[in-house]
Amino acid sequence: MQRWDRIEAFVEVVRLGTFSAAARHLKVSTSHISRLVSQLENQLGVQLLYRTTRQIRLTDAGALYVEHCRHLFDGLRDAEQAISELQASPQGLLKLTSATTFGERYIAPLVNDFQRLHPQLEVHMHFTNRPVELIEEGFDIAIRMGVLKDSSLIARRLCERQEYVVGSSAYFRQAPRPHTLSELSQHRCLIGSRPNWLFEVNGQRREVKVEGCWSANSGPALLDAALKGLGLAQLPDYYVAPYLASGELVSVLEPFQHHDTAVWAVYPRHRHLSPKIRQLVDHLVDHIDTLLPAY
Repeated sequence: MQRWDRIEAFVEVVRLGTFSAAARHLKVSTSHISRLVSQLENQLGVQLLYRTTRQIRLTDAGALYVEHCRHLFDGLRDAEQAISELQASPQGLLKLTSATTFGERYIAPLVNDFQRLHPQLEVHMHFTNRPVELIEEGFDIAIRMGVLKDSSLIARRLCERQEYVVGSSAYFRQAPRPHTLSELSQHRCLIGSRPNWLFEVNGQRREVKVEGCWSANSGPALLDAALKGLGLAQLPDYYVAPYLASGELVSVLEPFQHHDTAVWAVYPRHRHLSPKIRQLVDHLVDHIDTLLPAY
């Protein structure tokens, strides 16, 4: 640090022409600037400046040294400017992962809109229904559904997400509508990516293991099976909203719906959050409601 202080003092004296001007610029005393330049000369073992009462002049060694030092400080200013621009404008590579169907329908269009605004940003999107280790796998942002596990990650709520237990009108012409969770055992249940359905009983989270002769790790396949009367399914609102409105699907067990199953943007905790993460998450929060179906 002392060496940099001495070099900075010397460069500013040369740039501004006097010790007093350099002192005012660096907000220190003139004697302190003089002492730093003398210490630099002693350190290098050469005289850098000819000093008179009226002016200063560079020695040959001083002229050579200041030329190299200017490059150092120009580079430092360029580096600071680059960091400032990085903080102001999203750029570089941004990696995002999301559940497949929700990501394809709602996240990808918004990310595409964001990249149109910031063409210098490189975006990689990865859609999968498996749990992703955000930091270990090198992702900047993950879009996650439902109740979050405690972690060191930051989570911002993008939108609400309501789970519905639904069956087709044709199915309920053959089977009675269930009114309690215990009655699910009397129904054909269509099993998606998880065998337990999530409910809320007296304000408490309750998971119920369901059984059936049909399963798939695909939301669209699960929806199609429910529409065709193969059984009951638990699906989020963005799948079933239009079919509930048309009457093709009927919602049951609504008193037991779990009410804390939002969609979240999750990202690692950083002391200085990069603009690409901060601004993209803001964009998702501000615009996702324009794409979601009404219900």
